[in-house]
Amino acid sequence: MMRSLYSAVSGLQVHQVKMDVLANNIANVNTTGYKKGQVTFQDMLNQTIRSAQAATGSGSGNTGGANPQQIGLGVLVGTINNVHSQGAAATTGNSTDLMIQGEGYFILQDKDGNEYYSRAGVFSLDNEGNLVNSANGMLVCDSSSEAINISDYGGNISIAADGTISYIDNGGTTQTAGPIGLATFTNPAGLLKVGENMYVESPATGTTDVAAPGSNRGTLIACALEMSNVDLAQEFVDMIISQRGFQANSKSIRTVDEMLQELINIKR
Repeated sequence: MMRSLYSAVSGLQVHQVKMDVLANNIANVNTTGYKKGQVTFQDMLNQTIRSAQAATGSGSGNTGGANPQQIGLGVLVGTINNVHSQGAAATTGNSTDLMIQGEGYFILQDKDGNEYYSRAGVFSLDNEGNLVNSANGMLVCDSSSEAINISDYGGNISIAADGTISYIDNGGTTQTAGPIGLATFTNPAGLLKVGENMYVESPATGTTDVAAPGSNRGTLIACALEMSNVDLAQEFVDMIISQRGFQANSKSIRTVDEMLQELINIKR
């Protein structure tokens, strides 16, 4: 019966992890560019009571085969994946706000030249004409992974679906810059979250390819942002399932405790 207790405890632990992920998804239901987490389980160890046996032949004096006898010893968290499906569009009216329609990630660069990737296109121009991430001032990069600078910006900026930036310079002439670069990965689910709507590469992401929008990747929608891909209805259903799983494992512990109490009472 001690095996039952340990199995039930492992069930409580994994359902708590799932609740942690679900709660974080719900907390980020309105976070720009957020990609929800998804938890899967796998069984732990199995104790073999009797090994499988093959038949020794046919006829009198021979024995038939027998299946193995095993007792499971609990459950583990199998994966906690990020689901990189498309989020809904929200129009903003801000000409430097961008949404990626399809695959790809914006390339952001900090002051030390470190690169980050994001689906949140909340951008603006700083005092030096750099196109930056409004949240933390990181530089937005073009298709050559170079920072985009419009130092002679005079007005009327617009960004096309292919990432080309058009604007009026200080002399009243129409100029172009960019195009804004998008990065794609062999395995985008391998990206590592680092907070502030950003990711970095990991050994699991595979090959990184940077190019202009539309080059076997998504295109840009100006004056719009990609919202979270969290579906509240699905999260609440998963929460109910997780809660019931937690309750069922709690019930297993109580039942085993009652059985142990009966054994103790035999001596009386």
